[in-house]
Amino acid sequence: MTADGRYLIVRGRLWRATNPNLSGKQRAALVRALMDARRAVKVASRDGSAARLAAARAAVDAAKVALGERGPPWWKDGAKDFNRYLLKNTPYAKKART
Repeated sequence: MTADGRYLIVRGRLWRATNPNLSGKQRAALVRALMDARRAVKVASRDGSAARLAAARAAVDAAKVALGERGPPWWKDGAKDFNRYLLKNTPYAKKART
């Protein structure tokens, strides 16, 4: 996790963290919706239904946007979003070395 709490660092890449301003209840409901949507993707992939797969993937995206992991950044200070950037190509690289 970066010091500012905005990103998880996984194998040298930054991934946007969940919005910490969500209440525990909101976060839990959104995580449940995300897991349901991911299960729907698995079922639709197995069934070969393109329409169901597209709907399930849209549900995954909607849950991730609501969690703050995709879409506009959840912070309001105007700082650039480095989601999915390699750590070494961001200002966080110097902070991670110290």
